[in-house]
Amino acid sequence: MDLFKIFGKNDESSKNVAKERLKLVLVHDRSDLSPKFLEMVKGDMIRAIKEYAEIDEEGLDIKLTRMKRESDNMPMSALVANIPIIKMKDNKR
Repeated sequence: MDLFKIFGKNDESSKNVAKERLKLVLVHDRSDLSPKFLEMVKGDMIRAIKEYAEIDEEGLDIKLTRMKRESDNMPMSALVANIPIIKMKDNKR
């Protein structure tokens, strides 16, 4: 009998969260970007997008990740943003 399952403790879930956090720390270390810099970039992106669209800030997900370049398969850092748009603003200037 697994007591964790009975009381709702999901070991797989916490393992995956820890794994994702570790990946994030490693990417930050390899890219030499400080968390403060990333927060500044995130803030600038949000402000720029808010000029044109109403967004769901609760559903916002911006992170730094590692990927390979298509041209030569070399690893590189990438800023990935998932920004839910509620509606576009009518910006007639």
